Amino acid sequence: MATSETRSPRRAGYILALLAFTQFIVTIDYNIVYVALPDIGRELGFSAQSLQWVVSAYAVALGGLLLFGGRAVDRIGPRRMLVTGLVIYALSSLAGGLAQNAVLLVAARAAQGVGGALLTPATLMLVFTTFAAGPERNRATSVWGAMGSAGLAAGSLLGGVLTSAFGWSWVFFVNVPLALGTAFAATRVLPADRPLGNGRSFDALGAVVATIGSTLLVFGLVSGPDKGWGSIEGAGALAVGAVLLAVFVLIENSSSDPLVPLKLFRLRGLIVAMLALIVFQASSGGTYYLLTTYLQNVLNYGPLTAGLAFLPPTVACMLVAMKLNARVLGWLGVRTTLFWGSVGTAVGLAAIIAGMSAHGSYWAVLPGVVIWGAGGGFAFPSLFVAIASSGAEPAQQGVASALASTCRQIGGALGLAALVAVANSRAGSAPDTTALVGGLQTAGWVAAVGTLGGAFIGLALKKQPKPTPAPATTATTATEEVATDLTEAASHAG
Repeated sequence: MATSETRSPRRAGYILALLAFTQFIVTIDYNIVYVALPDIGRELGFSAQSLQWVVSAYAVALGGLLLFGGRAVDRIGPRRMLVTGLVIYALSSLAGGLAQNAVLLVAARAAQGVGGALLTPATLMLVFTTFAAGPERNRATSVWGAMGSAGLAAGSLLGGVLTSAFGWSWVFFVNVPLALGTAFAATRVLPADRPLGNGRSFDALGAVVATIGSTLLVFGLVSGPDKGWGSIEGAGALAVGAVLLAVFVLIENSSSDPLVPLKLFRLRGLIVAMLALIVFQASSGGTYYLLTTYLQNVLNYGPLTAGLAFLPPTVACMLVAMKLNARVLGWLGVRTTLFWGSVGTAVGLAAIIAGMSAHGSYWAVLPGVVIWGAGGGFAFPSLFVAIASSGAEPAQQGVASALASTCRQIGGALGLAALVAVANSRAGSAPDTTALVGGLQTAGWVAAVGTLGGAFIGLALKKQPKPTPAPATTATTATEEVATDLTEAASHAG
């Protein structure tokens, strides 16, 4: 819960800025390698099939360990886990930049995923427990979500700039000072965790089974397009992962102190938000792949130009999430804001697809790119506001946020696998430019329909009463100040 110490304007502002920047570090690293992949593949000897693991290793480790990370946050403390995750992130990023072969780089990316699995639930739990429910938490979650959305878009931009100017290694080296500096700041800004040794078990068996099951599930989803859905790596991993997760449910049902309390699954708001998050991430998250492929393989953009192409959606997303989303949440509520934000994201994606052609230009897809980014600025933070207001107890916010983040990773892996399969089946094994564009457009329409479906899933959320207007609290004022500062910083950086 928020304390008098954390509710002073300056202290609350520092906490929110730190948490938002931590989320930016986690999400930026998912996309920062995309435009560097051609250079990485050439220099380290990746095959065309194995190159995807530079991205997938991160997703597999992150998705597999999120439940463990969420319970570690609940048991050990969010500040301890946030600092630990940042240190792991820094060391693994250094190892990635120094890697001299494919195996070492993939291992470093997996280690980055381990760090992310600790950071994501830690930052979410601190947002949920520091800021009071209602307008105050809505604003804080909007800023946090904005930095997450912006990190995905800015990753492509920053990756292009660094790869062109200094080489691919710097997409990893850049994380080292950022993560270590943030870890040091966390020890000065965040309130101390409660003392350890409360006598409660950690549910070690449940943690092991959940981690292996989740990891195999994500592994199967990202391996299917490459190895074949009928292969051991595809269907085999999915089947074993599903069985282990079923066993995990049985373990939790009989445990006196479960890793994931099963009563969380009786919270309608949490279940609906997780389903909506899976669909939203599966459909709209694949847009980065579609757009990056179009820019580099059809328009023949280099890494720097392709990265700069993601600046407009980055700015649109940040401005909407930081300046408008919290106000719209207050006017319309979470359910309606999520619905129209998802619809806007689908409309933007449709406009991107309509603007694609074999002899097209970036200007033809730019309106759709901006609409897509603005829609995400409403939808993505609203999903996590829904999770924060789902009714989970404060002591279970870490594992609740980890469940949601696991759904996000599974949705992203499932969506990317499906869209790649659709695009390749439509384009053929050796596509010309026209066939490639046709494949991307077909996959894009599938993603747009999926995003629209996610909007209607969100309507199953309970309609919340509009909050009674009240004088701004110190934490609310601090949140607005931080949002302004972060937006101005992003504009200067752009």
